[in-house]
Amino acid sequence: MKNILFRMWRSLGRYRTQAVIFTVIGCIAVLSVITFGAMYVVAQPASTSSERLTIKTPNLGRHFQEFGREGSILIYDSKNNRFYEHNPQRNVTAIAPASTFKIFNALVALEISIVPDDVAVLTWDGIHREIDAWNHDTNLRQAFKDSTVWFYQVLARRAGYERMQQFINKVGYGNRQIGTAADIDRFWLQQQLLQITPKEQIKFLQRLYQGDLPFSQRTINLVKDIMIREQTPDYTLRGKTGWLTSTKPNIGWFVGYLEQNKNVYFFATTLDMDKAEDAPARIEITRRSLKDLGLLAQMN
Repeated sequence: MKNILFRMWRSLGRYRTQAVIFTVIGCIAVLSVITFGAMYVVAQPASTSSERLTIKTPNLGRHFQEFGREGSILIYDSKNNRFYEHNPQRNVTAIAPASTFKIFNALVALEISIVPDDVAVLTWDGIHREIDAWNHDTNLRQAFKDSTVWFYQVLARRAGYERMQQFINKVGYGNRQIGTAADIDRFWLQQQLLQITPKEQIKFLQRLYQGDLPFSQRTINLVKDIMIREQTPDYTLRGKTGWLTSTKPNIGWFVGYLEQNKNVYFFATTLDMDKAEDAPARIEITRRSLKDLGLLAQMN
């Protein structure tokens, strides 16, 4: 009888040991699940998936309001294939390019060797003009910076009507209308002739950046270089202003592109202007808009 009771006690002991083991294992498993779950919850973002996909679009129109001027801006983020804009209707409305056409004019002049390079000097004709910087001999680079109208009119006359029209057609620039031979040195300054939309300006600048224009690489590289307005270790800003005086109100342009963060941002800004004091707003509105996108952080 004692032997039977002893064997029963040993069996019960084994069961108790197994029960304890299973209980410990179970507790460990439960604790692991709880711990893992807590870690998982901490690792999740607080926002929902729909909130994470939301992209904040800056209100670029407020910059025009701050200056009390009507106008438009279009910025194209090439890496993300995204447009930012104010006044969409105006961004697809064609107007004369004014001095932004100097980009195209410089391409033609260099390509057909009207000037051999960007530093070859043309002699001033002696006619005094309203902007002092125009009243002296100058070259392609300086004339681009000063927006010297007479210099680029000379280039257009030397290119001639037929060759200029051929290049306009090859590129498909704006509405391609340059008038007659008599208009060769002013067709980009008159609202009734050559016109281009801000959106078309950006397409043209994209092709310039990509080298996808009917000009040699040397020509394209030189024009890109004279377009540089500001260059820092963080970014390069290229652009050209324009001032259309044949409309009421006058219309100011600022077009170009910014290279920053291994990306390229193309822009085209227009602004209604009444006086010379309005001109700086073209550039300032563009800069403020680019800063809204987290760019030009180092600019003053």
